[in-house]
Amino acid sequence: MGVAVTNPGMDSLGERAAKMREALVKSQTITDSVVTILGSFDSRLSALETAMRPTQIRTHAIRKAHENIDKTLKAAEVVLTQFDVGRQAEAKILKGPHEDLESYLEAIDQLRSNIRFFSSSKGFKSGDAVLNNANSLLAKAISKLEEEFKQLLASYSKPVEPDRLFECLPESMRPSSESPGNHGDKHHASHNHSENHNNASETSGYKHLTLIPPRILPLLHDLAQQMVEAGHQQQLLRVYRDTRSTVLEESLRKLGVEKLSKEDVQKMQWEVLEAKIGNWIHFMRIAVKVLFTGERRVCDQIFDGFDSLRDQCFAECAASSVSNLLSFGDAIAKSKRSPEKLFVLLDMYEIMREIQPEVEAVFSGKACTEIRESTFGLTKRLAQTAQETFGDFEDAVEKDATKTAVSDGTVHPLTSYVINYVKFLFDYQSTLKQLFQEFESGGETNSQLATVTMRIMQALQTNLDGKSKQYRDPALTHLFLMNNIHYMVRSVRRSEAKDLLGDDWVQRHRRIVQQHANQYKRIAWSKILQCLSAQGLTSSGGGSSVPGEGGSGSGASRGLVKERFKIFNLQFEELHQKQSQWTVPDTELRESLRLAVAEVLLPAYRSFIKRFGPLVESGKNPQKYIKYSPEDLEGMLNEFFEGKTLNEPRR
Repeated sequence: MGVAVTNPGMDSLGERAAKMREALVKSQTITDSVVTILGSFDSRLSALETAMRPTQIRTHAIRKAHENIDKTLKAAEVVLTQFDVGRQAEAKILKGPHEDLESYLEAIDQLRSNIRFFSSSKGFKSGDAVLNNANSLLAKAISKLEEEFKQLLASYSKPVEPDRLFECLPESMRPSSESPGNHGDKHHASHNHSENHNNASETSGYKHLTLIPPRILPLLHDLAQQMVEAGHQQQLLRVYRDTRSTVLEESLRKLGVEKLSKEDVQKMQWEVLEAKIGNWIHFMRIAVKVLFTGERRVCDQIFDGFDSLRDQCFAECAASSVSNLLSFGDAIAKSKRSPEKLFVLLDMYEIMREIQPEVEAVFSGKACTEIRESTFGLTKRLAQTAQETFGDFEDAVEKDATKTAVSDGTVHPLTSYVINYVKFLFDYQSTLKQLFQEFESGGETNSQLATVTMRIMQALQTNLDGKSKQYRDPALTHLFLMNNIHYMVRSVRRSEAKDLLGDDWVQRHRRIVQQHANQYKRIAWSKILQCLSAQGLTSSGGGSSVPGEGGSGSGASRGLVKERFKIFNLQFEELHQKQSQWTVPDTELRESLRLAVAEVLLPAYRSFIKRFGPLVESGKNPQKYIKYSPEDLEGMLNEFFEGKTLNEPRR
């Protein structure tokens, strides 16, 4: 019989498997119990939730109610605050702006905020009443504000004294101690021609004019801003215009600006009018570069931020003063043309061109368009009138029919007038060139000016030729032309006209002067020189005769020689008496002409005395015939062309 063998590993494995089955059974039992319990909880929770739902609904409603109450309280607080703000603003506004302008302006801002609030909140029973009250209060506030603006502006709007205006000018342009409205001589402004007027450099010499204290301008700006926001632009414009325009007009009146009609200007004597034009030039410079510029700065600061209103206020404020100034210039430009007006017209044209940059800057903007156009229109009219006057002058020179007698053959007043006129023109070269540029198409302005100047000179010569024909003595005709053309040449050589007319013109006219001098010498002295010739001194009949040296005086009749000396003496004395009354005003030309006469007369006289003098000296009373030595003649020649009167004794 065999023995059974047991495996220990297998027994252990079986035991563990049995334990695992037992554990799984217990776990399943527990799971089933938990599921049963949880199912019971679910049923009870569902029942609880059902029971709690009404409570949750009531709690949510209560929370919503609390939120609504909070919102209502906050809204009520805002409303109450607005009521309080309105009461505070009302209290400040009722006090008026004079004591505390800053608080007053702040109250107006608060009141506007109050109005905006109640305008957007229409649900309040008392809202309309509050709104009406606020609007009424705002209207009163703005009315007081307008009055405050008017009073503040008026209290600091005083006419500017002339001395304050002068202090703003560059040193070189300030008048001396003359009274306002009388600024030096009639060319006080006109001597500062555009050759020296570079606008950029000149402007730097001007000082700013303070019309209203800087500390007041921000207050006026704040007041103006409130009025604009209230829609009171027109009231603001009216107050500013009425106040400041009066200041500008009165300031100019104190300076010397007059209100003159075209009829007043036309009735004035030229000397009076010329002085007023000189002053007007000064007034225009001060008005535009100092007074209007200062007013523009004031206007810009008060109306800062309101461009169209700013420009309109300034335009209406300055319009009357500008119009008054321009009307005088316009009356001159449209007055009857005459040569003496050319220079003042050029002076006026120069100042209008000088102030043009300031006009464009100060009177900028659409509202000032009419003022700008009026100013530039006057500039063009002055240019046109000046050019026409310039043209008239050339015609007037050629057609001058004055009967001014120049009995001594000296320089005619017309010549000196025209030459001085031309010399003055060269002080206005740049201005004249500007005129040519405006009215002439193409061409170089220098050559145009030269052409016009040559035409004037030629017109003068043509007129002088006509005037020279009035002389009965042909010698005086040539002396007259010699004097006048020499005066022209000398004046041109000593002025800027030489560069313009050129050396050819000068040399050509110097030759003309010499030609007239030669013609004078030939006509005046040919007859007396014939007396000193041997021709006709021989006698076929009786009478003593003396042979000359070398036989040159052979056959000369003493009687004829005596007669020849008598004729010479009479002719020379007649020439001396007549030509010592004639005039050669230029010292160099006078000496040159005397020398030219002496060079032909004295050698001929010495030769005649040497040859025929012994024939007379050997007879009776030789001094009756040979009255003058060559030295006597030379001395008497030095009295020629001195312009002596008939009764003036000899030297």
